[in-house]
This record gives sequence, C-alpha cells and structure tokens, in this order.
Amino acid sequence: MIAADQPKLIVETDAEALARAAAERLLARIAANPGRIAICLTGGSSPKRLYELLGSDGWRGRIPWQRAHWFIGDERFVPESDPLNNMAIARAAFLDGNAPPEHIHPIPTTGENPEAGAEAYARELQAFYGSDRLDRARPLFDLVLMGAGPDGHTASLFPGFPEIEETERWAVGVPKANVAPFVPRVSLTLPTLASCREMLFEIAGPDKRPILTRLFNGENLPALRARSNGETVWMVDRAALPEEIRGPR
Repeated sequence: MIAADQPKLIVETDAEALARAAAERLLARIAANPGRIAICLTGGSSPKRLYELLGSDGWRGRIPWQRAHWFIGDERFVPESDPLNNMAIARAAFLDGNAPPEHIHPIPTTGENPEAGAEAYARELQAFYGSDRLDRARPLFDLVLMGAGPDGHTASLFPGFPEIEETERWAVGVPKANVAPFVPRVSLTLPTLASCREMLFEIAGPDKRPILTRLFNGENLPALRARSNGETVWMVDRAALPEEIRGPR
C-alpha cells in the first residue's frame, strides 16, 4: 500500500486533523484549476466533519462557488427528503446557501428504478463533460472523495456484485446493497470515478481498522480496485490504522 507505485498513504493523528487535512487537499485542487471545477462527493459517515468544515465561516470563503460544480459518487435510491439521502446530507452541511443551485448535481431518485436514475445521471455527466466517452487526458473531476465500507465496498460498488466489473457505462443501478442500509443504490462505475486528477479516500475510527487491514494486505476488494487516472491518496487517522502499518505523517 505504501510502495512507490501504490496509492499515497497519509496518516493523521485523529479524525479532526484528518478532516482538516482533507479540506486543505480539496481546496488545493480547487485552487489549481482557474476554470470550471468539478468535485465528486461521497456519502456515509466519513465525510461528515469535512463537510461541516467546508460550510463554516473559516473555510467557505475560500471556495469560488461560482466556478465549482458538485456531483456525488453514489446515492441511496430514496427521496431527497429522506435522512438516508447522501446529497441531502452534503447540501445541509455546506452546499445550500453557498453553491448556486444549478451547480449542485444530485443523482435523481424519483424515477421508476435505480437503473433509470443511473441512465439519467450518466446523461447529465456526459452533457457536463461534453462527450459520451471519457478521455484519460481530460479528467471529468478535479477531485473524487471516497470512503471504504466494512466489506470493502466503495461508492456503492460491492464485492462480488456485477456492477464492480462494469467498464462501459458511466453509472449503474444497484438493486440490492450488501450492507446496511439495505436500500437500492445508484453508483458511478470504476472508470467514471477514475476520471479525476485526484481520488481521495478519507478513513477514520477504530471500526475501520479491520477492513483497512484487509485492504492493506492486498485483498482484491472494490476500495482497493478504485484508482484515479491521476493521483490516488489514502488519508487515515491513527485510530483506523492497523498496528503493523506505518505511514508518513
């Protein structure tokens, strides 16, 4: 995991330091692009503190909101009003009141089924990108935020499920989740997630240590298979880090 040809590992002292370091990396990616910016957010519990920081007085003024567009890597197929909705959590934490509404790009969950939502989101991404084919030399996203579930899933790409093998479609419907909450999902595929200048995993807490041990030992799980065509970075706090692993601070 820490070899030169592997994703970069950064270890922070605790969850608060991790969130602040992740916020700084996100802002650095934004600052590096003088044009239109695209950030792909993640759901789950890992980014909660990061999102709170981005919406706070000391941070939100550093974001050029008129140039930044906000997407999401996966969504639970529930209404936007449902507390399980990933983008609704991000909106409440920092997007609403800061980002222009037309710059917030949620995955639609009002259609007939997750596959219809996936097709609609793929069309939206392609319209934003200006092509229905991804070019490695022209990333779709400046930054993709990621997490890792207890089974090694990332986004809503679960181990052993067919969606992890998809290489043509930009997004897929996931009719059944492998972990709670057991609701259908929509997820971007590995090639779409890879189309970024940086993929940033944020992992915190002792409950993440078992899955990090498996991932750092090279187990072929979705979170390990997810790689940026640019830079892939794993940011981990000390509580989540397996004892035998030592990374740069």
